[in-house]
Amino acid sequence: MFAAIPSPSTSSIQIGVFELRAYGLTIAIGALLAVWVSSRRYEAAGGDPVMVHRMATWAIPAGIIGARLYHVATDFGRFQGNWDEIPKLWKGGLGIWGAVAAGALVAWWVVRRGNGDVAAMFDATAVGIPIAQAVGRLGNWFNQELFGRPTNLPWGLQIDSANRPLEYADSPTFHPTFLYEALWNLGVAGFIAVFTPRLFPQLRKGYSWAIYVAGYTVGRLWIELLRTDKATEVFGVRINVWTSIVVLAVAVAVVMRGLRDEPSDGHRNSSKSVPH
Repeated sequence: MFAAIPSPSTSSIQIGVFELRAYGLTIAIGALLAVWVSSRRYEAAGGDPVMVHRMATWAIPAGIIGARLYHVATDFGRFQGNWDEIPKLWKGGLGIWGAVAAGALVAWWVVRRGNGDVAAMFDATAVGIPIAQAVGRLGNWFNQELFGRPTNLPWGLQIDSANRPLEYADSPTFHPTFLYEALWNLGVAGFIAVFTPRLFPQLRKGYSWAIYVAGYTVGRLWIELLRTDKATEVFGVRINVWTSIVVLAVAVAVVMRGLRDEPSDGHRNSSKSVPH
């Protein structure tokens, strides 16, 4: 049993004269894993893996920009008058919904323009993206941020006094919500890769992405309610909770459509197209 999960003593790694920010490093590693997994899945579906690399070259930067813009827009008060803080990504502050929206739009444009299989690409990235999110969440561990309420559970996260909320200044350990989300994302990726083709063989091609969105938002809802960091609220509820509810409703509707409608091209998902 753990006494508690310790937090790293530093948020950067020094290599000679270079200083690598752990937050950026985890995002980069996650992105590389996502590209590798998505390439394998896209190739297994009959596509050219080079298309995944081409798509990622544009979609990943777009996703990062979209994520930052979403964070700035939903936490505008923090940046108002401190505009120089906006580009400081290494301090944290990326909103997943901005990343998903911008990245998906650019991915669709690149693949469609390159005459690739858009539906297969979305099926492929439905596993790669949550894996990237899981790895990227470890950056919050290094930054000692986005943790939850105080807890005495054996997997409680130790937080330095300087990084604790004032109302919990005397609480040494907190819920490691970043870890909960990382594990949840890995579960979503595993479910889509292993169980979706078997449980929903009638699902239209490309609609696994909606299952990813729905699965992620379910986890984000309960994890968000554990967090204590400052956030914009609407009617006393954190804005990301409202966003999750809306996105979940839309994603479920899309999944239902993918299960119900008969595709004009006859394309249904098949477990044979997914590498295990």
